[in-house]
Amino acid sequence: MYLAPEKKQEIFKKHGKSASDTGTAEGQIALFTYRIQHLTQHLKRNHKDYNTERSLVMLVGKRRSLLDYLIKKDVLRYRAIVQELGLRK
Repeated sequence: MYLAPEKKQEIFKKHGKSASDTGTAEGQIALFTYRIQHLTQHLKRNHKDYNTERSLVMLVGKRRSLLDYLIKKDVLRYRAIVQELGLRK
């Protein structure tokens, strides 16, 4: 599996408050970004995989919703996570 529990904990430890704190918006955004990058690479190799394409679009929408929530709640946290992950609007 491409997303082992150890990898998840590492992502949440780096971007969240702790390895077990999976509820922070920053941690979830980082996890979605990792999954989006993985699915993008998969779709470059398998361009006719429409189920994965749909999943990717839904995942991008979830990440966008979390980013919109974060910009409303705390602009500084939003700017920090966007800069850290290299995202652009």
